[in-house]
Amino acid sequence: MEFTASQIAGFINGKIIGDGNATISGVSPIESGEEGHLSFIAQERFADYIETTKCSVLIVSEKLLSQNTYPVTVIAVEDAYLSFQVLMNLYKEMQGRKSGIEQGAVFHETSQVGENVYVGAFTCVSEKVKIGDESQIYPHVYIGKNVKIGKNCIIYSGVRIYDYCVIGDDCVIHSNTVIGSDGFGFQVTNDGYQKIPQLGNVVLGDHVEIGSNCSIDRGTIGSTVIGKGTKIDNLIQIAHNVKIGENNVIAAQAGIAGSTVIGDWNQIGGQVGIVGHITIGNQVRVQAQSGVNSNTKDGEILYGSPAINAGEYRRNYVHFRNFTEIVKRINNIENSSKDKTSE
Repeated sequence: MEFTASQIAGFINGKIIGDGNATISGVSPIESGEEGHLSFIAQERFADYIETTKCSVLIVSEKLLSQNTYPVTVIAVEDAYLSFQVLMNLYKEMQGRKSGIEQGAVFHETSQVGENVYVGAFTCVSEKVKIGDESQIYPHVYIGKNVKIGKNCIIYSGVRIYDYCVIGDDCVIHSNTVIGSDGFGFQVTNDGYQKIPQLGNVVLGDHVEIGSNCSIDRGTIGSTVIGKGTKIDNLIQIAHNVKIGENNVIAAQAGIAGSTVIGDWNQIGGQVGIVGHITIGNQVRVQAQSGVNSNTKDGEILYGSPAINAGEYRRNYVHFRNFTEIVKRINNIENSSKDKTSE
């Protein structure tokens, strides 16, 4: 599809500087722009690309503009990043939604499917499953018995949802993620490790997004809970009976051990490890590769393993990097002191 700069400006309430009839048929990163493409500039460090880009149209934050003419057609907006997001959402909506039941999908006779639902080929819908209106279930998905899936959800290919789990409205679960697998529960006996039955489930609140290749374990008894608006990246392990609050973001390869409680609006970096049976407060930021092994207060910024205050960690790390030199200096001082004593 082709659009003119004027049409695009109309979508985002932008002001045209240049040729409003300039057309675009694709988008590019600003660093590798192409003729006939659209890109955006929201930060000053990219502002020089206004003069050098090969893109035909740029969306640019007003604060970065100081001229009346540019080599490229510019659409001036208050926040280029947010405006570009608006366009991406509009484009996605224009692609249309899948609908209907594809051949090869299997439904138990007791399952209930809402209106305008799409279910792809070779998906298995077990007994007493409920799927809400407008949801899209892609091919090769397994949905266990008594699972409830809300309205307007997207479940991508290869997802497995175990029995009795609950998915809220407007959730997205990406490929090959497992919801409701057994928690890692074993009892030591004289004969080895005896498995403890895992009888609970997983509950996802509304507007939760789970990346690909994640495992979220069911509770031993009770529920593992992911709160409303929380976003989880790829390759993340969440153990049994964890409770995660609302609007958290958790980056790739993080692991959260059993029965830990996490508050609201936290930011957890990649490869963070969090031990079990602790409580993380609200608006906590945990830097990448940190190991959290104790309760945290609201608003803390943590770094290191075991994690401590991020500012303190960085100050201490300066000394750690110079540790060999510091030891040499201490040894020299001690040797000098011994020499003076012997005299």
